[in-house]
Amino acid sequence: MTHKLYAAPLSLYSGKARSYLDWKGIDYEEVLASGDVYKDIIVPKVGRPVIPVLDTDNGQTIQDTTCIIDYFEDVADGPSVYPDTPKQRLIALLLETFGDEWLVIPAMHYRWNYNEEWVYGEFGASSAPHASKEEQLVIGRGVGSNFKGFCPVLGINPATIPAIEASYEALLADLDRHFAEHDYLLGSRPSIGDYGLIGPLYAHLYRDPASGEIMKRLAPRVAVWVERMVDVKAPLSGEFLPGDEVPDTLIPVLERMMGEQMPFLQTTAHMFGAWAEANEGAEIPRVVGMADFTVEDVTGQRIAPPFSLWMLQRALDYYQGLDTADRLAVDEFLSSIKGAQGFQTFALERPLAFENFKLALA
Repeated sequence: MTHKLYAAPLSLYSGKARSYLDWKGIDYEEVLASGDVYKDIIVPKVGRPVIPVLDTDNGQTIQDTTCIIDYFEDVADGPSVYPDTPKQRLIALLLETFGDEWLVIPAMHYRWNYNEEWVYGEFGASSAPHASKEEQLVIGRGVGSNFKGFCPVLGINPATIPAIEASYEALLADLDRHFAEHDYLLGSRPSIGDYGLIGPLYAHLYRDPASGEIMKRLAPRVAVWVERMVDVKAPLSGEFLPGDEVPDTLIPVLERMMGEQMPFLQTTAHMFGAWAEANEGAEIPRVVGMADFTVEDVTGQRIAPPFSLWMLQRALDYYQGLDTADRLAVDEFLSSIKGAQGFQTFALERPLAFENFKLALA
């Protein structure tokens, strides 16, 4: 039996998992997550319709891309996507959180406000691969309209869209400058941070045709990095930069994360702490309310998901567990990043665990 990845081409997190498995040289079969696959395999195993899901060759089921990656980091041979050195490892963890949990905003905006008709066809092709094109479009509208409906609760509306586009275009420019000098975020080997970014930057922002044209026009080196990540020519190759170097070209990217995402995550953490205190023993919801967020000086509201806190907690746990010398080196580096104090002093009152396919209080 080989590993089986239940996934789909248009799925953000499927792109992250697939890219990693290909680089790690894992022998796996990808199974299209059609309507029947959701009904017969994914929901019975996981409890809800979500991809990607991986069945290992020894019969385990793993859901969530980070958990899939960490499984193979433990059991598979070869170099790791986690740097050994403190600054690089922390930055990689932070940028995984930024890509996974924040860049979903521009990813969903460009998908549904630039590529809507095309995406309906894609949803139909995934849901009913044997149907005619006309039938797929009808099916795709039914499935896709649910996803389009998430845009307002993600904070995407006429008031915030100009700011979301300005922020995304600035991020593309910053990443384009970085990839002019480096193949990946931290050298010639992809890190867990690269895998955080590849989900939104490939499956939505590169692969969807209208947003793909924007990326290739505004940030051609970012497009080349996407192609390098998803069409792996040399598995298990490359090195992280020597001397725990974090390139200066990443500082604007980190400052964007600290300015946009970190205050929102702190608000979410306070909301989650209050929820947990009032609901001892209850199952953790996917959302604990609506929270303010600010992009390019424009403030809107979006859902506050506890899962984002679990992702950030990985970086927090690593940072807080550093020995004195490593902590001093990391703090010296963070002092060069505007807004990083919000991470260094982050208050997470109720730590989380992810087990049995869902969040729980740690």
